[in-house]
Order: sequence, then structure tokens, then C-alpha cells
Amino acid sequence: MLNAHPRRSTLDLTVVTECVNSLVECADVCTSCADACLGEEQVQMLTRCIRLNLDCADICQATARVLARQTEPAPLLLRAQLDSCAIACRTCAQECEEHSEMHQHCRICRASCLNCEKICQEMLSRLSEGSRTSLL
Repeated sequence: MLNAHPRRSTLDLTVVTECVNSLVECADVCTSCADACLGEEQVQMLTRCIRLNLDCADICQATARVLARQTEPAPLLLRAQLDSCAIACRTCAQECEEHSEMHQHCRICRASCLNCEKICQEMLSRLSEGSRTSLL
């Protein structure tokens, strides 16, 4: 879809697509982890994890939508959104780590969040490189 856009980004669309896909996957995994936490017997011990899962899912979804838009991007807004997403992913991963010995869904979520954080950081680096060469 990004290749069909009449105003394609000057960024490498393979990288943009990889980032969007990672964001959507992480949002789905975080939503599933929150739901799995709700199904656990001691759900009250997982309240913070559920909250951070849902926050991370919402932030990843919003970031994917913003990044997928190619017409007249606002570089500062895009950087702020990616930075916020990386922070949300890192925070969620840290919380899931606390429960990872007991819950496989938290191990899976942690891995997805760490991967998504890494990809957001890489995208931020590319945006910074692009601003130095007027790509955005």
C-alpha cells in the first residue's frame, strides 16, 4: 500500500513497513497479554501489567497509523510519537519481566515489546539521518 501512494516517503518503505508491522503485532500481543492476565487466578497481582499492556497497545496502534500516513509528515510529531512508543514498549516489557517466570503470555509480550522498542529506535535513527539530508 505504501508503494502505491502518490506522495511516497523518501524513507526506505521496506523499513517503514517493517516498523508498522512490528507496531501492529506488538499492539495485538499486548492486548492478548492483558486478556490473559485477566484470566489468571490472582488477577489483582497483575493490575499494573494489564494497565501497561493496554497503554502500550493503544500507543503502538496510534504510532502505526501516524507512521503509515505519507502525505506531508510532521517530523517533530513523528519523532515524538516514536519516542513515546519506545518508552511504552520498554515500560511494558519491564513489567512483563516481573511476571515472566509464572506466565508464558508475559514472556511472549516482553519479547514483542523489546523487539518493537528496538525497531522504533531504529526508525528514530533513520528519521534523524533523514533530517540531516532533508529526507523529511
